Amino acid sequence: MIQYRSLLISLLLLSLMASSAEALDIGKPAPALEAKLLDGTSFSLASTTGKVIIVNFWATYCEPCRAEMPALDAYYRKHRAEGLMLLGISIDDPSDEAKVRKIMGAFSYPAALGQDASFEGYGRVWHIPLTFVIDRRGNTRKDGWYVENGIDLPLLEKIVTPLLKEQ
Repeated sequence: MIQYRSLLISLLLLSLMASSAEALDIGKPAPALEAKLLDGTSFSLASTTGKVIIVNFWATYCEPCRAEMPALDAYYRKHRAEGLMLLGISIDDPSDEAKVRKIMGAFSYPAALGQDASFEGYGRVWHIPLTFVIDRRGNTRKDGWYVENGIDLPLLEKIVTPLLKEQ
């Protein structure tokens, strides 16, 4: 009975992962995404045509998330003048907003709280860190559901830099 229950739970989790990932087809238009940023301004993926966008879902309690944030920030600082936009979306509880703001104070890229963002087309965000890359035409180029173990500078250079060179 216990093995059967474990198998059912595993199948359910795999099904959720697959259904979440199916919404993003590489080379197809990225799902809509809108957010009220921590600084009070608004972000809309629809208004970013012509930019390469990195969307990173994270949380203050997630050590792998926090470990990759310095690389994301360094890459953003180096390439933002080339048309790069990076958006961090914290999935922390609303009561942890002060923690999110404190952590983001060390980084130069904009962020939003998940409660202040609309990202339904990206699936149920339960596995973090989770990163998506969208090209200048608004097409998904990296689906975070199928990712290596974390983001680092070499991976960003491999995936994002060629997109920045496209016009």
